[in-house]
Amino acid sequence: MPGDGDPSVRRHAPATARNRDAIAGVLADWLPQAGTVLEVASGSGEHAVHFAAAFPHLDWQPSDPDPAGLASIAAWRDDARLGNLAPPLALDASVPEWPATRADAILCINMVHISPWEATLGLFAGAARLLVPGAPLVLYGAYVEPGVPTAESNLAFDANLRARNAAWGLRDTAAVKAAAGDAGFVFAERRAMPANNLMLLFRRD
Repeated sequence: MPGDGDPSVRRHAPATARNRDAIAGVLADWLPQAGTVLEVASGSGEHAVHFAAAFPHLDWQPSDPDPAGLASIAAWRDDARLGNLAPPLALDASVPEWPATRADAILCINMVHISPWEATLGLFAGAARLLVPGAPLVLYGAYVEPGVPTAESNLAFDANLRARNAAWGLRDTAAVKAAAGDAGFVFAERRAMPANNLMLLFRRD
């Protein structure tokens, strides 16, 4: 029965409930009609459950590098009992060896700013190995954009991140696009999201 997931290991990310429907609305336009979506850095697993339910025609593959995150994802998955939601993979975007061997789309939410830059470079490199030409790589999070004033809340968020870890912080979209291009991706679309976030769509060249 639903409810089997161990509540003691299930993490809760409050922002998930606030942004999941807005993200799903954009994903409906950007994801393929069939295939497997690899979610890199799934965190608590709440997004994975929500999106697997929202897109029953897609197979959803969550992943995370953190053992506690993997336990949380597994618990949410056990509770949801969704046939298209796979067990989570232990995947560190920054390393060249990924346990995933294929994907028809890749989604990464709120990792780029809460990880070293090497993780973003690894994300693009790994996605390039898995995705076929034209397949989407979707990023969501807070960014700095050239020529666009940065919201005060994002400036404060950036300062907080850098105080916690000097290798973290909001990335400049120009640098992200350049790294994507170096890995064989073409920037396709930008969508402004609530709470001063962005969704960025790249496609494998």
